[in-house]
Amino acid sequence: MSASDTALLVIDVQESFRQLPVWREEDLPAFAREQQALIDGAKAQGIPVVQIFHVDGDAAFSEDSGFVRTIAAISIAPDVVFHKHRHSALVGSGLDVWLTSHGIRRLIVSGIRTEQCCETTTRHASDVGYEVDFVSAATLTHEIVDAAGRRWSPAELKARTEAVLSGRFARIATVAEALAGRPERKAA
Repeated sequence: MSASDTALLVIDVQESFRQLPVWREEDLPAFAREQQALIDGAKAQGIPVVQIFHVDGDAAFSEDSGFVRTIAAISIAPDVVFHKHRHSALVGSGLDVWLTSHGIRRLIVSGIRTEQCCETTTRHASDVGYEVDFVSAATLTHEIVDAAGRRWSPAELKARTEAVLSGRFARIATVAEALAGRPERKAA
């Protein structure tokens, strides 16, 4: 795999999330640092940067809200922008057509929320034949409470997502590993 068949997906890195009561501003700096390094590294290598926004009729996620725009902490000049209405960025957004028409076979996944849209897009992409690097450090989520009342911290959600994706749907990678590409497979 090379830069010419790879694309960086920046999923839902949008101001909409900052409007939610569960948003934690203290989580933003570490995420923004890793996300920005991934964006800048991809641009430097000629890897297309694909920005995806989640849009629905729900308050901060509606196009009329003014919050369906990049989080202020991130500087991005995407090669292409898509709007999605489902968890997977590959459903109904046109992204799948764009990837195919550009010969993309490998995806680097980043963005918001780790266990929702980033994980769902990763599973979907793997199932339809893409190689996927999931860059956990360049994903962000917030605490959730399950049906039994258990609180799941962002760190626990990331660890769970890594465990279920690793080796099945994606390679869990650092920013540097994702930008370096897939390690060469040795002949037997």
